[in-house]
Amino acid sequence: MAGLRLMAVHAHPDDESSKGSATMARYVAEGVHVLVETCTGGERGDILNPAMDRPDVTADLPAVRVREMARAADILGVDHHWLGFVDSGLPEGDPLPPLPEGCFALADDDEVTEALVRRIREFRPHVMITYDENGGYPHPDHLKVHSASMAAYEAAADPTRYPDAGEPWAIAKVYYTHGFPRRRLELLDEELFARDGVRHFDEFLSRWKDRPDVMERVTTRVECADYFEQRNSALLAHATQIDPNGWFFAAPVEMQQRVWPTEEFELAASRVGFPQLGEGEYETDLFAGVDPSVELPVGPSMSEDPR
Repeated sequence: MAGLRLMAVHAHPDDESSKGSATMARYVAEGVHVLVETCTGGERGDILNPAMDRPDVTADLPAVRVREMARAADILGVDHHWLGFVDSGLPEGDPLPPLPEGCFALADDDEVTEALVRRIREFRPHVMITYDENGGYPHPDHLKVHSASMAAYEAAADPTRYPDAGEPWAIAKVYYTHGFPRRRLELLDEELFARDGVRHFDEFLSRWKDRPDVMERVTTRVECADYFEQRNSALLAHATQIDPNGWFFAAPVEMQQRVWPTEEFELAASRVGFPQLGEGEYETDLFAGVDPSVELPVGPSMSEDPR
């Protein structure tokens, strides 16, 4: 797979390790050049690991998260770049408080799109991974990543848009990452209950009981079980955000490899066509139909949309 390039656009440090990281690690091992583009520094994130909730960490959280991200990128074997915007935080309460001035979610759409277009034209990815229109979950920064990614996908290929941001580049395909299919957690929960009589995912699954399973949207399942240990190590590198005793690690790697050995994606936009899939059929490769020796033509509105 030499010559292929993959860009994964994420909102915060740690998002890259919980959403598609085993797939990225597999592609790195197969010779794909992978770049993670993190839009914010996670400056307003909470400390979610009780062992790291210490005054020295709290006082230096932005720098700590930079170091954590560097370790995770090294574990996954990916290149990494900060897009340079400021974390918006997750507003809570009823009514919700206003977002902080100067945060990513309130940044000018044109400014964010141009920044991402510049990075696309510099790196020249064949495939881009991002979030769906719900952001995976409705964090304002995740929603911003979705809108900016899709706008940049179109604009990067249009010579009339942002002419000072580099030579136009047409990305072949965009995928949404769907990291937490409900059916996957249900199956793992059943396995764990059979083993030790405890329901580990009840609280998490209860939040989704009235929502459709993302598997209804999935077009692509990438086999990457051999890289689950690497994924876990990358997650644990984000020590302020990941509790090693938390629900994510309740199912041992061997169980996950046996029960659900894939990561899931949705083909959202393509300039190289869409696969004709029957019921229960999936793509198995994000680069299916992509020829790295062929540079796609540039111009406005060159993509196809399956919807």
